[in-house]
Amino acid sequence: MNRIFLRLRNSLATRVIISTVLLSLGVVYLTGSALNSQLSTGIKKVNLDSSRIEARSTIFSAEYRFLLAQGEKEEAVRKVINDVISSATSLTSNENAREVVFIRSPGNTRNNDYETTSNLVDARSIPEYLSKRVRKNIDLVWSYVNISYTGGSSIPGLAFGQKVQIPGAGQYEMYMLFSLANQNTTLDLISRLLLVTGSILVFLIALIVWLVVRQVVRPVREAAAIATQFTSGDFRQRMKVVSQDEIATLGTAFNEMAESLEKQIARLENLSRVQQRFVSDVSHELRTPLTTLRMASEVINASRDSFDPIVARSTELLVAQLDRFERLLEDLLEVSRFDAEVAVIEAVDFDIVSLANRCAEDLALVAKERSTELRIYSMAENISVKADIRRVERILRNLFSNAIDHAEEKPIAITILASDHDVAVGVRDHGIGLDENALTRVFDRFWRADPSRARTRGGTGLGLSIALEDARLHNGELEAWGRPGKGAHFVLTLPRQSSHGIESRLIKLAPDDFQA
Repeated sequence: MNRIFLRLRNSLATRVIISTVLLSLGVVYLTGSALNSQLSTGIKKVNLDSSRIEARSTIFSAEYRFLLAQGEKEEAVRKVINDVISSATSLTSNENAREVVFIRSPGNTRNNDYETTSNLVDARSIPEYLSKRVRKNIDLVWSYVNISYTGGSSIPGLAFGQKVQIPGAGQYEMYMLFSLANQNTTLDLISRLLLVTGSILVFLIALIVWLVVRQVVRPVREAAAIATQFTSGDFRQRMKVVSQDEIATLGTAFNEMAESLEKQIARLENLSRVQQRFVSDVSHELRTPLTTLRMASEVINASRDSFDPIVARSTELLVAQLDRFERLLEDLLEVSRFDAEVAVIEAVDFDIVSLANRCAEDLALVAKERSTELRIYSMAENISVKADIRRVERILRNLFSNAIDHAEEKPIAITILASDHDVAVGVRDHGIGLDENALTRVFDRFWRADPSRARTRGGTGLGLSIALEDARLHNGELEAWGRPGKGAHFVLTLPRQSSHGIESRLIKLAPDDFQA
């Protein structure tokens, strides 16, 4: 059943064909039912009218003979009755039977008994309600009955009855019974023919729809297949255009779009390669002068005690800015590795709780300067993971430093949870927070929450971007939540084995202490 639903969900042609077949079935059923009803009504009416005429003629003939037999002896009257029955009935099979039944009316006390039936018909074939109607009416009365024979067989029939006066015997009821077996056989044949015709018609409709839909859906499927190849990076495929109809117009427009996309993507790829090459070359080329400046600044800084206070302060600023410049170059080199897709992880086993504590201790002095502190809450003292310890440490330091920068002198909560397959670290601060626009850009390169860049501390604007790349390199995820004035919450989720994927989110992105 699931395969059928999946097929319906994924195939437009299947849905169209099934819908058309179902609608066709409904239309054919209604049309066939109406036609069958009309034919049945017509056949029954014709049969009823012809049987009524024949019954009226037979009963009228019998009344005339009985009239002529007035005053005759019993044997003569019985001979008349037998002649009436013989002339009115057939001795063929039951399917074409016409039978005659004579029944004494209630209250008739004459001694002569002429009750009889033709061809061993059971007199009980005449129902009581029909007999009562015959006695109450002077004209012909009819009803559908079952004609039963003394041998036990029974066939559907049509009965016509009327009162008659038999000479010397009083009032009797004469019935003409007509078999409906042929009529019912004809109606069954018509019903079967309509059913077969309807089935063939629905099949032909389904076949025609399949052929039409195939012609329409085939180009759509071709376009979908080519679009799928586009997503994998192959922009050389094109749709075949062999006509000038609407589908051909779609194919032409699709091919023009594909060609335009190929050119645009080629241009962007070339631009990206140039940008990556530029960043990489600049970063490497700046290494040598930076090393020289670093050595000179260390020499100058070592002698700053002998300098004028203003010059000594300038020396300290020089060293600090060189440190920041060096971090920027390291970040740029790391970004170029990610862009070139050459970044690799060197997985080792380590305790992520100990690593988090060490990072917090290294940043404790910075946190103290900002009148805040890092509080670590772990579900266990030791949680072992297999990952690149250098990259995980860089992620934690970026998250901790970012929280310290925006904590607004409020403590920072660091939560560490683990399952058999995953580990999660949540960093929650209660500072200035992030708005909706900031959340969509918080992991962008060189983006900062403070556009003025007038903060007393601040990184290169690449920290969170690199942290996200490091997390995804481990098949993990880094997510951010924030509200203005309510702080921010960053959640890092990693598999405990870097070669696996994460199976669950252990820490909710929206913190428990947030009230919407």
